[in-house]
Amino acid sequence: MLHRRELDYCPPAPRPSPARPGFVELLIKLRRNPLECWSADFFQEPIAKLRLPFADAFLVHDPQAIKRVLMDNSRNYQKDTIQRRILSSGLSDGLLSVEGERWELQRRILAPVFARRTVNSFTKAMLSAANGLAARWTSLEPGATVDVAAEMTLVTLNVLAVTIFSGGIGGDFDEFRVAMNAYFSVIGRIGMLDLFGVPKFVPRPGYRRLRHTMAYFEAVIDTIIHARYQRLAALATHDGPDDLLTLLLRSLDPSTGRQLSPTEVRSNILTFLSAGHETTANTLAWSIFLLSQVPEWRSLVVEEAQRELSNPRDDLADRLIVTKAVIEETLRLYPPIAALSRAAVDADVLGEIPVKPRSLIVIAPYVLHRHRGLWSRPDAFDPSRFLPEARGRIPRFAYMPFGVGPRTCIGSSFALQEAAIVLAVLTRHFEMQLLPHSEVWPLQRITLRPAKGLPMRLIQRRAL
Repeated sequence: MLHRRELDYCPPAPRPSPARPGFVELLIKLRRNPLECWSADFFQEPIAKLRLPFADAFLVHDPQAIKRVLMDNSRNYQKDTIQRRILSSGLSDGLLSVEGERWELQRRILAPVFARRTVNSFTKAMLSAANGLAARWTSLEPGATVDVAAEMTLVTLNVLAVTIFSGGIGGDFDEFRVAMNAYFSVIGRIGMLDLFGVPKFVPRPGYRRLRHTMAYFEAVIDTIIHARYQRLAALATHDGPDDLLTLLLRSLDPSTGRQLSPTEVRSNILTFLSAGHETTANTLAWSIFLLSQVPEWRSLVVEEAQRELSNPRDDLADRLIVTKAVIEETLRLYPPIAALSRAAVDADVLGEIPVKPRSLIVIAPYVLHRHRGLWSRPDAFDPSRFLPEARGRIPRFAYMPFGVGPRTCIGSSFALQEAAIVLAVLTRHFEMQLLPHSEVWPLQRITLRPAKGLPMRLIQRRAL
């Protein structure tokens, strides 16, 4: 039984202002930290309207209206210019960015790549990466301190490197990680040019640096793809490395027999590497932080990890029930993608509110997951919401860390399995204590990350 104190723990987050910001204040907050833009009424109203310089905007946090935008009438709501600009940097030919028939074709080709059986086959690689990090931490001085946020970016990038490429990225792994962090820092800023609808061909601040970073990524990935094409051509039909790259190169559209082009393969790999490792890394970092603040839940996760990691690895992630509940509650409080947006093609009605063509529709999981009309104690950390006996009481469209509808994240099962395995391994071997006087604060830069990292002391648990 958890004590009331643990049930009432509310992790750090901006306090919603009582009034909406004016336009100048909005610009300042968007640049500094978009989480600060949400005023108190957004956490209470199902649909709120505001006026931007170029269009009407609707903040939609009504489950039925969300269902209409993302499922029932999804063809009428396409990615808007701001989101297209953010995603166009190297991802424009991948599943995350394409629309219409190109998206439908890629989704059909990629769906088998992320089927349950395929994802389960990567359990060994995920365990290996997690155990490798645990071994490196064990070699440090007793009581050593690390930035857990940075360490999670390393381990999740390593998981993706070995599951996509088998032999890893090659070259300077740390250089690739640093370039990835730079990429997210640049593309994650929304400025005045975006709000005024200035076309994306007008360079934004940091554009030159971004082009240099993208050229580096493309050169690394193209080299690996070219080598794999040559290797597969020299092998028998069903031979070759058992990884995601081989699956991508050999997968066919079941309707047309078409393969992904080399450019599409590269864009999707870059999508998996960038969005995949960053979102999972932040989820793990926030999960570790939350467990460091609530000893009772930490004890439950440790107990489960000690039990299940000692058993065969078949269906391991499915057995980590408490660990997954912690992760899902973390995703509720700190969803990696804090907001998404769409533009209305034709007129529509959401609830009883008319929506004009070109209106901007914003659905913010960060607000939705803390909405006063949808959640009890919305700001409190309570993983019991996601235990099997309680999860069915959550409204379907009130929780969407991976999106919903046709464009839900294709790699969500991969991410949840990876996060559960890594969190279980690390909590089994270490207690991770936040350093005194550390400032922990969520910062939105595409993903939701700890603004100043997570400096933590590692206390190794006694040998099991």
